[in-house]
Amino acid sequence: MPRRLIQLFAGLTLYGASMALMLRAVLGLDPWDVFHQGLSTHVGLSFGMLVNVVGAVVLLLWIPLRQKPGIGTIANIFTIGTAVDLALLVLPEIESLPLRTTALVAGVVLNGVAGAMYIGAGLGPGPRDGLMTGLCKRTGWSIRVVRTAIEFTVLAVGWLLGGTVGVGTILYAIAIGPIVQAFLPLFTVRDRSPQKSAPVNA
Repeated sequence: MPRRLIQLFAGLTLYGASMALMLRAVLGLDPWDVFHQGLSTHVGLSFGMLVNVVGAVVLLLWIPLRQKPGIGTIANIFTIGTAVDLALLVLPEIESLPLRTTALVAGVVLNGVAGAMYIGAGLGPGPRDGLMTGLCKRTGWSIRVVRTAIEFTVLAVGWLLGGTVGVGTILYAIAIGPIVQAFLPLFTVRDRSPQKSAPVNA
């Protein structure tokens, strides 16, 4: 458990920092962050605080889906957005296109590593992933269909609200799955019994 907790919070913190890198790149964000950014232009909250608030609201949607949060779920709500805001305080604005491109690529790669870290800790999915799996269980639809529907919806709404859609959005969609898959075996925490491993929430 100590290792799981350390890995969980390290992963969530890195996840937030990687989001800040993508924000500074200004070349496009992942669908949920397009939504967060678009919404942040209309309400008086920082980007990171809005990430936390949206996570809490999404968690409420678990109630009719009969989903049960874990430690990782609650930590996700409070940690990622806070880490984004703290990282944005120390990361300067980037003007150079080569540096922005580097920040984007680094952000996507680190985001995938961070995702593998907190998923591998096996302490509960994030609110948004839990919404997806809960809808799959209740509707009988595939993860592919449900995830695509959710992400296209938040992407479209975020874009209409003024969020940044660009090459980074496409890069994230293509690369994030393979990166998480590549690093997940490294970070999956196994139980003492050789027959069992920490549950993986994707």
